[in-house]
This record gives sequence, structure tokens and C-alpha cells, in this order.
Amino acid sequence: MQEKYLTVTALTKYIKRKIETDKHLKNVWLQAEISNFNLHSRGHMYFTLKDQGAKISAVMFASDNQRLKFTPENGTKVILRGDIGLYEPQGQYQIYVRDMQPDGIGALYLAYEELKKKLTSEGLFEDSRKLPIQAFPNHIAIITSPTGAAVRDIITTLKRRYPSAKRTIIPVSVQGKNAAPSIAEALKKANSIESVDTIIIGRGGGSIEELWAFNEEIVARAIEKSHKPIISAVGHETDFTISDFVADLRAPTPTAAAELAVPSIEELKKTINQYTHRLHHEFKSQLMTHKERIQSLRNSYAFKYPAHLTRQKEQDLDRLVVALSRSSNQLIENRTNTLRTYMEKLKANRPDHLIREKKRDVHELHKKMDQTIQTTIDRNEHRFSRAVDKLMILNPLETMKRGYSITYGDKGEVIKSTDQVKTGDDINLTLQDGFLSCKVKDVEKGDVFNDK
Repeated sequence: MQEKYLTVTALTKYIKRKIETDKHLKNVWLQAEISNFNLHSRGHMYFTLKDQGAKISAVMFASDNQRLKFTPENGTKVILRGDIGLYEPQGQYQIYVRDMQPDGIGALYLAYEELKKKLTSEGLFEDSRKLPIQAFPNHIAIITSPTGAAVRDIITTLKRRYPSAKRTIIPVSVQGKNAAPSIAEALKKANSIESVDTIIIGRGGGSIEELWAFNEEIVARAIEKSHKPIISAVGHETDFTISDFVADLRAPTPTAAAELAVPSIEELKKTINQYTHRLHHEFKSQLMTHKERIQSLRNSYAFKYPAHLTRQKEQDLDRLVVALSRSSNQLIENRTNTLRTYMEKLKANRPDHLIREKKRDVHELHKKMDQTIQTTIDRNEHRFSRAVDKLMILNPLETMKRGYSITYGDKGEVIKSTDQVKTGDDINLTLQDGFLSCKVKDVEKGDVFNDK
């Protein structure tokens, strides 16, 4: 029965796993009011989010809340983003807050995040599409308010660092309803000026509403279409706008933008002086080295006593010619001996000698074959003669010559027994010299050989 019941811990772990694996409970956006706010000594924030019908516990860890630009407090209405989780010891679900903005600015923040996500997916922030900044620009277009502190900072810095660069101010509205179209139009104008090779776009610091023109899509698209490098300098170092991400280079402030746009003429002079000094030093060092080498050559034996050197070389040449002649003769002699050796080997292995030897072998073989054939014939003739003698002994004609005859019946059969004839039968006798026709007069049976 106990197997049917879960422990509280097991049930809580199961629900926690369900919550944390549900994709609909990730990256959740909430609009609520803060209550029971508590800032822990370690920097973590614990509070409750509520509206008219419900409330939920919330935690924002120090690693996330250190980026907040406001201090949350009870009663603050906020828009926030986070993940839903469950705190097991209390079995309480809560939201782990990752971003949070006051409710009044939240709509702009949402719009900022959505546009940033959209342009990121289109690749507008990719480093591969960014243009390199000119190292020594000739003409800089400055797109900003003509009456703000930013333009003064930029002009002052450019004059101080690189006065030879031409500067053109294209005045625009940097905040308000018409700011974004004004900035986009100014970017087109700067690109239409052929001599312009660098563009600075920006303004001084302000609230997110005041900087909002630089988060508009129309400005981001105008920056993307620019075929001239753009340095973006909007607000302070902590302000990041969409224009900063799309621009080819971001500067933390307008003054920094001017410093990044041009080199310092004073630093260039120092660098040139350093190179000039190193060049002179290297030139003097090389000159001294070559002088010492020339002097060393002048003091050498060859330059001091060229005639002596010539005579010595003449003797060396004669010695080498003699040695060369001796070596050549020796080489020719060696090659001649080698050739002679080869000729003797070739003569010893001439083919006519081999042919004569082979003919002699063939003659011997013929001779042996004739002897073998004659021996075989003689042996066979002897065997034949003996066989003829044996046949002659067994020939009935030879027996008949000794007085014997052969008896045949009237039908030509050989009569070998008295049982084959009876009295009155006709028989024929064959003798060695003719034939006899006879009639049987009487038949007498008996053992001829035993009777005798």
C-alpha cells in the first residue's frame, strides 16, 4: 500500500522539473507592482510582484540587478523579463528576474529589444559588413545638433588632433518626433558628398526618451546603406543604442568619436621624429659598416700587391694545367685498357666458336643414334630367326615329311578318332606329296600306344 503514496520531496521535484522544462515558462514578460522589497546583504533582491488579482514571489540575483539604472522600491510599477521556477524548500513557485525596467519606460525598452532582435537576425550587426575607418581622413561629416555640447567637443578635438582634415557639420534634430527622419536624411546627404570619407553621428547624454531617435529603424537602415564608414557616439559610455550596433565603430562619447576618427598630429610628429631618428641612426650605422669594409678591402693583399697576386695565380694556373693534362692522359689510358679488356672478352665469346661446338655435339649424337639403331635391328633379327626355327619345328608339313599323314572326313573335317567314322565311310588322306581317296573297310578300336 505504501508504494501508492509519494513523498512531498518527490512530488515537489516532479513539479519543479515540469515547470523548468516548459518552454512557455521561459523568457516570460510581466507587468506588475513591487511589494515586500528586500535587498539582501549579498546584493540579491527578493520581492513580490502583484496586480489586482494575484501575486508571485520574485528573485533578482546580483549578477542581473547590477545593470539596473533605477532602484526598485515598494509600489514601483515595473516591466520585467524572467524564467519561472520552483523553490523546493518552500514548495513555492517564483520568477527569476533577468531584466527589469520601470513601467513608464518599459514600452520603449520592449520596442528596443524587439528591433535589436530583428536587426540581429538580418545580420546588420555583423562585423563582416562593417567598413574600415580611414586612418588619415581628409573630409569628415559631423551629423548632430549644431547647438549642442557634442558638436563643440567634436570640433575642438578634431582641430586639436588633426587640423588638416576638412569638417562639414550637417545639422539635425537629435530628439523629438522629427529627429529620426532628420538623421536619416542627413546620412544620405553625407554619402552624396564625394570628398567625405568619414562620418560621425551622435549627440550628448540624455534619458532614453531623449536618445530614442538613435533607436529608430529608419536611422539603423540609413546607417546600413551608407557606403562611407560611420562612427556612432550617442550619449554616455553606458548608453547603447541601435545606431551603435549598426555603425562601423562605436565611440563611448562624442569626444571619443573625434579621437577615433583622426590621429593626433602631435603623436604623428613624435612618431615621425622617432622614425627619422632611427633612419638616421641606421643610415650612419650602414655607412660606417660599408666604409670599414671598403677600408678592409683596400688593406687586403690583393689590392696592395695585385702584380704579386697575378704572378701567383699564373703559377697556380700552370700547375693546374699540368695536373689537368696528367689526369686526362691517365683517364684516357684507363679507358683504353678497359676497352681492350672488353674486346678480348667479346672475342672469347664469339658465336662461330659456339656454332662449331654445337655441330660437333650434333655429329656425336647422330653417331650414337646410328649405333643404337643397328644394335636394335641386330637384336630383333636374332629374335626373329629363333622364332622362325620354333615355327618350323611345329609345322605339320615337316612332320608329314617323316611319314605321317592327315585324315579328313567327307566333309573336310580332321579325323582324330575312330568314333568319327564307321565301316563304308569315304575318307581322304593328305601326304607330303599328294592326296588319297579311301573307303573304310573295318573299324577297330584300341589303345595304339599301350598295345605296342
